[in-house]
Amino acid sequence: MSSLLELSNITKTYPGVVANENISLTVEKGEIVALLGENGAGKSTLVKTVFGLVRPDSGEIRIKGVEIQAGDTAGAIAQGVGMVHQHFQLVPIMSVTENIILGDEPRRGMRIDMKAAREEVLALSKKYGLQVDPDAIVEDLPVGTQQRIEILKALRKDVDLLILDEPTAVLTPQEIDELLGVIRNLANSGVGILFISHKLREVMAVADRVVVLRDGRVAGSTTPKETNEAGLAHLMVGRDVVLRVEKSEAQVKEVVLSIENLHTMDDRKLTAVQGFSLEVHAGEIFGVAGVEGNGQRELVEAICGMRHRVEGKVLVSGVETPDLQPRKVHLMGVSHIPEDREKHGLVASYSIADNLVLNQFDQAPFARGWIRKASAIESNATNLVKEFDVRTPSIKTTAGALSGGNKQKVVVARELSQDTKVVIAAQPTRGVDVGSIEFIHQQLVAARDRGAAVLLVSAELDEVLSLSDRIAVMFGGKIVAILDGKDADRARVGRLMAGLSE
Repeated sequence: MSSLLELSNITKTYPGVVANENISLTVEKGEIVALLGENGAGKSTLVKTVFGLVRPDSGEIRIKGVEIQAGDTAGAIAQGVGMVHQHFQLVPIMSVTENIILGDEPRRGMRIDMKAAREEVLALSKKYGLQVDPDAIVEDLPVGTQQRIEILKALRKDVDLLILDEPTAVLTPQEIDELLGVIRNLANSGVGILFISHKLREVMAVADRVVVLRDGRVAGSTTPKETNEAGLAHLMVGRDVVLRVEKSEAQVKEVVLSIENLHTMDDRKLTAVQGFSLEVHAGEIFGVAGVEGNGQRELVEAICGMRHRVEGKVLVSGVETPDLQPRKVHLMGVSHIPEDREKHGLVASYSIADNLVLNQFDQAPFARGWIRKASAIESNATNLVKEFDVRTPSIKTTAGALSGGNKQKVVVARELSQDTKVVIAAQPTRGVDVGSIEFIHQQLVAARDRGAAVLLVSAELDEVLSLSDRIAVMFGGKIVAILDGKDADRARVGRLMAGLSE
């Protein structure tokens, strides 16, 4: 019998880059195959090829023995392929039912039959064990529930092969465990799963087989029974990777960053941060843990001068920073790794070299008066690209041409190479492979040891637990607990993140 999915010698090239080179793999009915690899290894290109979003240069795709024409998304869907993208494709102002049926609505005459649609959603929810309220408005729902809606939307088409691209990126530990159970139940019902994740613990917990890509080629294939997390990391990167952050005892000094009774609003003019107060000392990493959507983004933007502070103060070394003036906040000694690198971290059309001096373009040694010093800018870029292992053909390549992980490295290189008093790191390793995570963590610890006050805001609980000297748990725009990093455990912090009492 043929496999559910058969890829034979898939090759895809872009100018100057081989994304996929002669990749062959299979997925059987009821099998969960995890796809691992460093940033730029070709994972996303490969799954987009399966779903018809990318047209390969050569190779063959067969689903249930039927060859699918390259770039034929409709043909892939007709053969039972569903895909859940890393970034939600939902309409926030619409209901759960409206989102799930969008584009393929049941009709009664000329009208959409909402009663039938609602009943269909309830039946789907019961069949797959994914509980949702069909009448709820999506923007009012937590991200874990939104993830369920995305999966139900894909499963509505009687999916035989489900592609999941980083499905746990914004979930709490409890929601992750719940989702992994759903994935296993889907596989037990006969659905084949192709699962991309950077989180080795999840891969070990749920995968039947692991295929590792490196530099666009298959580097190896194994099973969780035959290896461990360290073995998977080695296969991905080609060397041993330290999975637990090694750091000395924090040498805590004076308070550098003070946040006093901060209130700010979200984009809908609703209160997002209410009465937030915190002090971060020189020489410590203070982690803020919380599920996305509990005010972390607004908190970071208010600290960095990007969002209006309705009430409260932010002080650096005792001096109040200005409101809505990010440039001046930076000049007072604040580096910022933003959570949205595309929107706030980079200018996609600028070269890597120019992006690496975005907040220093008019300062020595990169400028003299109004004149830019190209040689200094290029020398700086050459050194940082090497030091931070940015994978690029040239420092003159535009930032928009890089993979997500390499874009993140450019932002981190720029912000952590500067001698600043405060580092605000928001989701610093989102979408980054395990080798790069190790390096970025080392750089954050090095900044701490140089005497910077580091505020780490992350939805990755393991990251917060591993790096932080102290931890604040944020829920509903407030701090619900402050814990010593040594005393914090995964289950306890996870409960607090979900709004549960201790």
